Amino acid sequence: MRIRHRTRWWATCVGFKYSLLKMSVIACLDLEGVLVPEIWINVARRTGIDELMATTRDVADYSELMRQRLDICEENGLGIGDISDVIAEMRPLEGAEDFLAWLREHSQVVILSDTFYEFAQPLMRQLDFPTLFCHRLEIAGDGRISGFELRMPEQKREAVRAFQRLNFRVVAAGDSYNDVTMLSEADAGILFCPPENVIEEFPQFPVTVDYPGLKAAFEQVL
Repeated sequence: MRIRHRTRWWATCVGFKYSLLKMSVIACLDLEGVLVPEIWINVARRTGIDELMATTRDVADYSELMRQRLDICEENGLGIGDISDVIAEMRPLEGAEDFLAWLREHSQVVILSDTFYEFAQPLMRQLDFPTLFCHRLEIAGDGRISGFELRMPEQKREAVRAFQRLNFRVVAAGDSYNDVTMLSEADAGILFCPPENVIEEFPQFPVTVDYPGLKAAFEQVL
């Protein structure tokens, strides 16, 4: 009985040690298009302002895209309240919550996003508040979005580099142009439901089109 008990204890310790080793991996995920729908596309659909349909799948320079969006909001009188009303009705993509729960059991998870904290709170609550690195908006007293403040240039790439300097392996997944530097810098990069133009320009990354495929891709590199 003593030997059997000792064997079970050792198996438990080995399993725990193996889990800790896997926790030396950080999974870096984009938010919009990977776990939740595109916020600005939903705003465009609700308001009927087609110019707001453009995303980083279409415009590679994120600062240029945001200036374009804020100009359109100004022209159409859209403020933070209007956009928050749209976000309040959004839900994670089907299957995202289960995938994220599985991934958090197998690695540490950080969301690296070009969204803004002022937008993300309701969506983060539905995802059980994973760690989120993103940017901040400048909001005028009347609710007008007067500007934006990026955390730092190329924050996704720089976050991956910082994790690697701390001796973490990084596996990253994203869907758009603004994810490419993150995927390239990571120890392994995966595209999730990207548009054809991104697939054609960056054939070095494996392409997944659903959460079972994304899970399988992570399982190969974790």
